[in-house]
Amino acid sequence: MLLSHDYNSRRSSIASTQSRNIRVTVLKNMFKKIALTRSALKKAIVVVSVCALASFLLLLYWNDSSESTKPSSTMAMGIYNTHIVDGSLDGGPMSAGDSVRDSAIPVNPIERLWTYRCVNNRCVRHHFVDGVEEDFDTNNAHQQQQHGGQAPAGAGSANTGSSSSSPGKRIPYLTCTMTCGPINIWPQPTGATTIGSKTSRFRLSDMHVKIVTKFEPVDKLLHDAYDVLRAEVRAAMVSHGATLEEIEGAVPAASVPAGVQQLPRAEERSLATEVNDAATVGRSAGGSETSGVGKIHFFKLVSDKRYDVDAFEVNVHVDKSGDTHLTLHTDESYNMTVTHSARVLIVKITANTFFGAKHGLTTLQQLIWFDDEERTLKVLNKASIEDVPKFNYRGLMLDTSRHYFTVDAIKRTLVGMSHSKLNRFHWHITDSQSFPFVSRHYPQLARYGAYSEREVYTADDVRELTAFAKVRGIQIIPEIDAPAHAGNGWDWGPKHGLGELSLCINQQPWSNYCGEPPCGQLNPKNNNTYLILQKLYEELLEIVGPLDYFHIGGDEVNLECWQQHFNDSDMRTLWCDFMLQAYHRLQLASGQNATAPRLVGVWSSGLTSAPCLSKNTFAVQVWGGSKWPENFQLINSGYSLVISHVDAWYLDCGFGSWRSTGDGACSPYRNWQTVYKHRPWEEMKLTTLQMRQILGGEACMWTEQVDESILDARLWPRASALAERLWTDPTEERYSESVPLEVYNRMSVFRNHLLELGLRAEPIFPKYCAQNQDECV
Repeated sequence: MLLSHDYNSRRSSIASTQSRNIRVTVLKNMFKKIALTRSALKKAIVVVSVCALASFLLLLYWNDSSESTKPSSTMAMGIYNTHIVDGSLDGGPMSAGDSVRDSAIPVNPIERLWTYRCVNNRCVRHHFVDGVEEDFDTNNAHQQQQHGGQAPAGAGSANTGSSSSSPGKRIPYLTCTMTCGPINIWPQPTGATTIGSKTSRFRLSDMHVKIVTKFEPVDKLLHDAYDVLRAEVRAAMVSHGATLEEIEGAVPAASVPAGVQQLPRAEERSLATEVNDAATVGRSAGGSETSGVGKIHFFKLVSDKRYDVDAFEVNVHVDKSGDTHLTLHTDESYNMTVTHSARVLIVKITANTFFGAKHGLTTLQQLIWFDDEERTLKVLNKASIEDVPKFNYRGLMLDTSRHYFTVDAIKRTLVGMSHSKLNRFHWHITDSQSFPFVSRHYPQLARYGAYSEREVYTADDVRELTAFAKVRGIQIIPEIDAPAHAGNGWDWGPKHGLGELSLCINQQPWSNYCGEPPCGQLNPKNNNTYLILQKLYEELLEIVGPLDYFHIGGDEVNLECWQQHFNDSDMRTLWCDFMLQAYHRLQLASGQNATAPRLVGVWSSGLTSAPCLSKNTFAVQVWGGSKWPENFQLINSGYSLVISHVDAWYLDCGFGSWRSTGDGACSPYRNWQTVYKHRPWEEMKLTTLQMRQILGGEACMWTEQVDESILDARLWPRASALAERLWTDPTEERYSESVPLEVYNRMSVFRNHLLELGLRAEPIFPKYCAQNQDECV
């Protein structure tokens, strides 16, 4: 019985254990199935999510490519710094451009075969092979020169505590030319100026600004202007192939070299707040992308012998004026000093207005460059500059009617203007060919007059460009040309019960009714025409104003066009009535605004000397030849003038006729030397009193044969030559046909600066001449 009981108990225990094991096994299998189901479900969710995302992106792509309401730049900007336009580093999406950048020659390829030495105030090129400089007289190797007659300094990197270039180190041309010979600033300062040739190497991250002003709008604009400066300096480094580490003067936190002193933890900075897109801008010296694309990089600043400063302080003082709107009487002067002591570089800019301070920042930027041998930024560390422009009106006109230009293209133009210290962008928005401005009150103008629904400028576009220009010290002056040059876009009046708004639209033979096809001239006896002009003025003033100078056109009025409709009227009186009515409508558009335009610009013609136009109200933009009698007639009549002589400052000339009939071409090509040497006030022998009537000058770019693909090259650096004429107005031998040698060198350096800014400036001579200073000219 005992055995039987033990057996039965053991049997019962075994059965219980087996039952428990079975349950455990069942549960395990169930959990495995659940886990497998959950894993499969996760995978399914991931697959569905990816498919949905891909479909959504594809849909966005289709919509963007087929239904985009605004065109982007049509230029292949891959090898250029398009990020300058918006102040960012990545330049936005550039699928095609990125491939171009990878395969194209960089804007500033490193000249590893050559080194330069300062000899008798000029940079001399020598072979540099395997770290050895060949065929060079060592007696002259360290000849020291100084800008402005100051104490001597080295041709290489030199500073108050900086190391001179060691034997075997290549000296780039830019470093040599910035430290050798005359002052390298464009336009040249007008006041007492002394600039040393010693340099300091610094990190971009060590630059800091301090704005001292009691005017809040000025403070904001100056901070914005300083941010633009930093973005452009960074972009210049990118154009030279600088890596992220070189841009910030830092190394990855995990790889600080042994023996290198790290800065205190409080001074450690993360590039996440400084660099927008490491994958886009991080490039090696050879131009290829650095590793680690898509990763977040953290850096520690290091203190080593590559850098001469621990702090780069930019102090800007504006005390007298809080005005942020440019006028014909704005004080644009500034004073600047640069000093270096105890590893601290201090820049002090003082000005009476925002605009003067902005010019000071622009000059400072020209004292900074990237040394592609030492792979650091350098700055001339001793300077004293007093500067004030000779003329307050320094303009550039762009015609956006004969060809449409994207907002980005116009921004590039504004960038070039800012660095040339040009301050008035005369925007010839409309003409008889097209009407691209979308009016809030009369959208029919663009609907009937634009080349396409994408080739238009909205109020937001104009507002964006105005803000972009303002922070760069530029005022936008819009022009709706009238009464002539007003055809396409004005032909919808009868359909909407407003009568004929414009006459002779597209009429043939065109040569009888206008200066160039297509024809069109506003109807001077239709009150609706004036009402539309008033509303257009009102919209534009609301966006770009306040303005003290406004342009209402008045160019090339064809009296025959009007005469076929109003043969009972005196045509000159009819023109006078139109111009006075247009001016009246401009005043109404300004409302009770105390800052309504004080002067109204009109183009010169055979009618502008008519006594109906008050010399106190109207200024004349003289576009005819420099020797035409109208120049003297208008001066003697007391008018204020903006000079745009066709034989010097028309930048569209010299490319032949674009049509088979009529006089369509102006020749020859106006090279930068012609633009630079034109000094009409001297040729006219104006008295000191008459000189007060010269407001300034303006280069004109009419676009019959110019579109976005060649805009930069047609403008730059010739418009910069005009800028120095109007800012500095250097005096030269009256009958000399050549430009001084130092001007050639400064222009060559400045043209390179424009390339760094992303502008396709045309070359001024072969590259050999740039590398061999003074040999070609």
